[in-house]
Amino acid sequence: MTPKEVLALCRQKEILAVSLRFMDFPGTQKHFTIPVQALTSESFESGFGFDASSMYGWQAINESDMLVVPQPETAFVDPFMKQTLTMTCNIQDPITREDYARDPRNVARKAENYMRSTGLADVANFGLEPEFFVFDSVRFDHSINEAYYHLESSEGEWSRGRSGDANGGYKIRRREGYFPIPPADTLHEMRNEMMFTLMDCGVTIGAQHHEVATGGQCELDMRYAPLLQTADNLLRYKYIVKNVAAKHGKSVTFMPKPLWNDNGSGQHMHISMWKNNHNLFANGGYGGLSETAMYAMGGILHHAPALLAFCCPTTNSYKRLVPGFDAPVNLTYSFRNRSAAIRIPVHNSGPENARFEFRCPDSSANGYLGMSAVLMAMLDGIQNRIDPGPPLDKDLYDLQAEELEVIPKVPVDLEQSLQALRNDHDFLLRGDVFTEDVIDTWIWFKQAKEIQTIRERPHPSEFVMYYDI
Repeated sequence: MTPKEVLALCRQKEILAVSLRFMDFPGTQKHFTIPVQALTSESFESGFGFDASSMYGWQAINESDMLVVPQPETAFVDPFMKQTLTMTCNIQDPITREDYARDPRNVARKAENYMRSTGLADVANFGLEPEFFVFDSVRFDHSINEAYYHLESSEGEWSRGRSGDANGGYKIRRREGYFPIPPADTLHEMRNEMMFTLMDCGVTIGAQHHEVATGGQCELDMRYAPLLQTADNLLRYKYIVKNVAAKHGKSVTFMPKPLWNDNGSGQHMHISMWKNNHNLFANGGYGGLSETAMYAMGGILHHAPALLAFCCPTTNSYKRLVPGFDAPVNLTYSFRNRSAAIRIPVHNSGPENARFEFRCPDSSANGYLGMSAVLMAMLDGIQNRIDPGPPLDKDLYDLQAEELEVIPKVPVDLEQSLQALRNDHDFLLRGDVFTEDVIDTWIWFKQAKEIQTIRERPHPSEFVMYYDI
C-alpha cells in the first residue's frame, strides 16, 4: 500500500489508533500507539520520535532521541486490538535522517540492495518453517536462593496420571507427536485459527500441523517471499500465534529447547535466488540444482559457525543442536536426507520450486539479521565459487566414528559461535550491510547479557549431581 491507501484504509475500517512497531537489536518486537488523527501523509516521511536509550544495545542516554518511520506496505488491521491499524517502521537518526545501522530491518534492506548491486540476483526468496510450543501453563523464576521452571501440557505424556484429567487415555508420547489426529492432537482448531488469522492479515501459510515433540509442539509453514517481506511477516507471525494462544488461555514459546530429552524447535529456511524472473537454482545437477545453488550452499557451509551466532543466537539454541533429536549437527548437504545441515527437498516438481533448505536456524533468531547473514554467505559462496564438497546421502546418525570425524560440526555453544563470528565476518561487511559496530555490539550483548548470566548461576541439575558430594 501507499501512504494514501493506508489513510483510506483507516477511514474505511473506522480505525481509531495506530500501533507503530519495530524490532529491537536482540530480536523482540516493540511498539507504541498514536491516535489515528496523528497519522498524516507527512508522517510517512517525518516519522515519530521515541527514546532509543531504553532499548537493549541501542543509543546512549545523551543521544537517545530517534525516529520511527512507518512503512505503508506493512500495514494491516490488528485482529486483537479494537479499531487499530498496525505498521512496521524503519529507525532513523532525527538529525542526519540516516537509517540507523543497528536497526535490524535496515540490515535486511541493505542486504537486498547489496545483492542487487552485485548483479548476481535481484530477489532472494525465503520460506520459513517456524516451530513453537503451546503450553497450558508456564511458571519460572530465578533469584538468589532458587531457580526453577514448570511447564504444563494436557496432551503431554507426563500428564497421563494427573488427577481430574478426563482424557488421560489420549496422550502424545515423547517424540511421537508428528501428525496425530484429535483427540490426541488437542491443538488442531487453535492452529486453524492461527492459520486463518495469519492469512487474513496477509501472511500466506502453506500448511499447519503438530510437530514431533510431545507437549504441544506446532508448526505453521510460511510460504516463500523476498527476504525483507519474509522478515516483516515473521514479526506478524509471532505476534498472531502468541495472541491466538493467549485468547485460549495458553502460552506460546519460540524458545528452541524448552523440554529436556525431546525434540526442540527449529526454523528451517527454504531458499532460492532469482534474476529476471528466472530461478537461478534450477538446473539438472545434483538434486536438480544449478552450479550457482551449489556455490551458494558452499558459502553457507563455509561460514556456518559464524552464521549460527545470528541463526541460533541463544544459549538455549545449542541444547537443540545435539545428536539424536532430528537437529543437524554435521555441516554437510544431501538430497532428501533430513539429517544434513542443508537438505534438497525431493518434491522440487519444477524449475520454479528449485531450492534448498538450511536446517540449522531456530525460532529464537532475529529474522532480519539471520536471513541477511545467510544471504551474505550465499553471495560470498557464488562470488568465490566455494565448493560445498561431496554430498552425504547416508543417515548421519548411523555413521561410524571414523566417518563422522571428517565432517565439520556445528559449534557446541553460543560462545563458540560468537568466536567464529569474531574471526569470520568480513563477508558480512560488504556493501556496509553489517558494520563492525553491529558485529561488536552483537557479540558484546550476547556475552555480557546472556552467556555470563548463565555461567554465573547454579543450575538445578547441579544440586542433583553435587549436593551430597
